[in-house]
Amino acid sequence: MGLIDDVFADLRSGIQKAHDALRRDLARLRTGRASVSLLDGIRVDYYGTPTPLNQMASLSTPDPRTIFVKPWDKSVVSAIEKAIRQSDLGVNPMSDGELVRIPIPPLTEERRKDLVKIARKNGEESKVAIRGARREARELLEQLESDGDVPADEVAQALKKVETEIETSVKKVDEIVANKEKEIMEV
Repeated sequence: MGLIDDVFADLRSGIQKAHDALRRDLARLRTGRASVSLLDGIRVDYYGTPTPLNQMASLSTPDPRTIFVKPWDKSVVSAIEKAIRQSDLGVNPMSDGELVRIPIPPLTEERRKDLVKIARKNGEESKVAIRGARREARELLEQLESDGDVPADEVAQALKKVETEIETSVKKVDEIVANKEKEIMEV
């Protein structure tokens, strides 16, 4: 059963990667609340090198509507401000020379609906990745059977188990997306 276990280990790994990617993508979606994860994709030009913002400043949310960015090197405050302004977050950062304040404006109903559509699209992409992992697992199992490494009845059982795993992981994707939708629509 060792070969089948290897196939399931690969399948679970693929599913986990799809779930992690979905969570990462959804964390970047703006809700009505301030969250430092909104700034995860932002890179700042630091002496000619695009550097992730969280590697050059401390990020905090003192209240639900504000993010503070306190750079360790005060000379990059204007570069940080520029990078945030050029991002697609739709926020207007303000600095006092030492600290960059990012007020998070409340979302309009139309923007909330757009964000929900994006969340659902991310969920569909995750499901496509999971189905790809299923296809690979099925192909590997069928290959094991055709090579004569594993009996046909064990492969049939394994294929049923693959389907169960996929159903569970797709439900989890739906659950993750539904939670994010609820968070986005919350006023």
